[in-house]
Formats: sequence, structure tokens, C-alpha cells
Amino acid sequence: MRLHFVATAVPEAQSALTNLRQQYDDAGPEKAEVIVALGGDGFMLQTLHTYLGQDKPIYGMNLGSVGFLMNEYNEADLPERLAKAERAVINPLRMRAMTADACIDGLAFNEVSLLRQTRQATKLRILVDGKVRISELICDGALVSTPVGSTAYNLSAHGPILPIDSALLALTPISAFRPRRWRGALLPHRAKVRFEALEVEKRPVSAVADGLEVRNIMSVDVAEDHSVSMVMLYEAGRNLDERILTEQFLD
Repeated sequence: MRLHFVATAVPEAQSALTNLRQQYDDAGPEKAEVIVALGGDGFMLQTLHTYLGQDKPIYGMNLGSVGFLMNEYNEADLPERLAKAERAVINPLRMRAMTADACIDGLAFNEVSLLRQTRQATKLRILVDGKVRISELICDGALVSTPVGSTAYNLSAHGPILPIDSALLALTPISAFRPRRWRGALLPHRAKVRFEALEVEKRPVSAVADGLEVRNIMSVDVAEDHSVSMVMLYEAGRNLDERILTEQFLD
């Protein structure tokens, strides 16, 4: 099995990178069959974007803070473990953000989030499949999350945890002020969500798709992109289904 190792810049990850390259041949990014990513969840997202469209599964080992998307770090018998690893196929969200003078596309494997840029709360209109569902949401922001991202920012904003094969998206407000009782919605994974920023001169809004931020947006369209997919590899018995299920029973 031909491997290529990549690592975040922190010393622990760089040390692990050196150790692994001494034990196993590094075939380089073009010839590799599997990309082994060393770092945390943020680095995993970065690696997914880097190798987008190259048909190379990503196997992550945690040398970061949380590591929900990663496997435990273990140098032993790596090719044998990879041969037995379980696959998780994921589709990203595609964000199309409109500003006053540009249209900017981005992909998000975790979530697309809209956030206020100043001390003023933002006002958003939310449409789902072309129908207005909330005419005015006063809040710090809102997000649309994939099942993979449902245990990240979405969970911190009190959104639901989604099983990896649930074919759902989570639409979650961030610190909603009006309507105060609205806690979000579960949407079919084929739903198309549109956010329209209201009072943009007074209440500027930014949109973020994983690592891409677009400021001063006018509107944002979000939908799952079924033409794009990536494969993540997990140790047998510790796949994403099990991790997401376990997360729901933690304190």
C-alpha cells in the first residue's frame, strides 16, 4: 500500500511525521493510494480540501485537541490496519455567497455558518426550497451542518447530532433573540437553503464554509453537492457511525 504522510505544523505532529517516514516509505502525493493526515480536526478538513477530486482516501491520526474526525495515533502495523479500515463516504455542502459586487463559491464538509460582523445582532430571512420559513431571525448567526459536522459548531450552538447515514441536514440558529423559542430544523439532505441578510449597512454579515470566509454578504445559498465526495478511513469498530452514536451518550 503506497502512503503519503502530511502533518500540521505543531512540533508533535512534525515529530510523528519524521518517525512515520522513517518506518514506512512515503510514495508522494501523486503515487499514494492513501493520504495519512497527522493533526486535529481542523487539519483533517484542510486535508480533505487539498485532495479534493483526487480519489484518495484520507486516514487521520489525532495529534490535535479534540480529534473527533481522527483515529488514535498509533505507529504500529499501519499498512495492515489500513487494509482493514472502514470507509465513510461524505458529500460537502456548496455555499454560494453573494456580495454587492461578487459571487463566491465554497465547499464545506462540516458546516456553512453566517455570523454577525459587529456588535449589532444580524437579521436574516431564511428560505427552504424557495419558500420563506422565517421572515426575520434576529440572532448572532445561523448555520447549516452536515452529519459529519453536526458534533462540531452545530452541537455547540445546541443543534442536533445527526447519524452519518441519516440523509439530513441541521439548520441551527446561533444565539437567537427573535423568534426566541426557535431552536432550528431538521431538513432533508437535498433541501436548498437560502439566507438573505437584512439591513446590511447597519448589520453586516459574514459567511464561512470550513476555512473560507466571505464578508459583507447579501445572500447565501447552501445545498449538498452530490457531485463531490471524499472517503475517510477509520479503524474497524470505531467508524463515524459509532463515534456519532457514542457522542449522544456523553455528559
